[in-house]
Amino acid sequence: MSDTPAATIQRPAFLDAPAVAAVLASLPGARAVGGCVRDALAGRDSADVDIAAPFPPGEIAARLLAAGLKVFETGLAHGTVTAVKDRQPVEVTSLRRDVLTDGRHAVVEWTTDWREDAARRDFTINAMSLAPDGALFDYFSGLADLAAGKVRFVGNPDTRLAEDYLRALRFFRFQARYGTGEPDAAAVAAIRRAVPGLARLSAERVWMELKRILAVPDPVATLGLMAETGVLGAVLPEAGAPDVLLRLVAAGAPAEPLLRLAALLPEGVATAAVAQRLKVSAEERSWLEALRDVSAALIPGADDAAIRRALARADATRLGAPARLVLLRTWLAEAREVAPEADWPDLRKRIEAIVAEEGIPVFPLLGRDLIEEGIPPGPEMGRILTELRGWWLSDGCAATREDCLAELRRRLAQGGGGTALGG
Repeated sequence: MSDTPAATIQRPAFLDAPAVAAVLASLPGARAVGGCVRDALAGRDSADVDIAAPFPPGEIAARLLAAGLKVFETGLAHGTVTAVKDRQPVEVTSLRRDVLTDGRHAVVEWTTDWREDAARRDFTINAMSLAPDGALFDYFSGLADLAAGKVRFVGNPDTRLAEDYLRALRFFRFQARYGTGEPDAAAVAAIRRAVPGLARLSAERVWMELKRILAVPDPVATLGLMAETGVLGAVLPEAGAPDVLLRLVAAGAPAEPLLRLAALLPEGVATAAVAQRLKVSAEERSWLEALRDVSAALIPGADDAAIRRALARADATRLGAPARLVLLRTWLAEAREVAPEADWPDLRKRIEAIVAEEGIPVFPLLGRDLIEEGIPPGPEMGRILTELRGWWLSDGCAATREDCLAELRRRLAQGGGGTALGG
């Protein structure tokens, strides 16, 4: 079978990136594949560039090393190495055919047949390849599907899903980003049939795709389709009605996956149980818990002192980005209709103005300051610092270091020279 390009397109800029150009130059016949090709055709930027080549992985690595690139064996069992030039990584994979699949993993062998390699990919829009001269190879009408906003599986949808059930979730992600109009009926019907297979996926892979779905500009319709097919109930059974998420998106809140997950979870659902089941990272779990604490959210009408206190308390969570936490909490509180008639945009403007003008308030005393006042390290010092910080917060975080030291000395004096402090 002849390997004839479907079209010739203007060469996208990513082909001229030093690392990509060096990889292509060292591997005759290599092409860019997958997402970078799709996004170039859609007029979008792509974060990563993937290259495929008609050589076994050992030969690919040898050619790259001979060309002076650094090579890391990041996925050798699946034919993938990572080439690095000028600190820019490029994944390079041998053309493959599937020998055995079990719904989660695949055993592969190498091939030189580009169509055979494209046939094992998930969707037609991801199965195109691009030669360095701009020749586009499109074996399954991906270009037409991309133009029509149609996300279709390559070949038989049931077969593609049985090879890897994560493709059900990937379908929804690509439908949300590239689909227009009604989703492909054959794909949706196959996904309904594949729902039991989702139980075979690892929690980490499920969460990885859920995050990407929740990060699309507007995930509401996609999540509705996921619920209708039974997929959402299989991967996120704790999800409640989408009302809060609808209001969150309609209000223009940032497309933060954890914020949107917090909006999907009814208030009575235990965050810890969801985090443990999805195996989110410790940092993600802490953020999710902090975001769902709507009682800590500011509401419109809060004065500048209350805003400073909220920023300082968010800083004390040790999550980093305290201003972001305070702002995201206001979005969730607004979506939960904590104060339906309030001016939430004005509150966020005031928060941003205070952060821009003053920064994040930081309690100005440390343990060494108390040591200099004759208070030894230990539990008593911790108690004193906590009480002084409470006084500083109640004052709207306006007290300077000198003010706090003066308050410490005043309280020590009232305690008759001892270390007891009172409110």
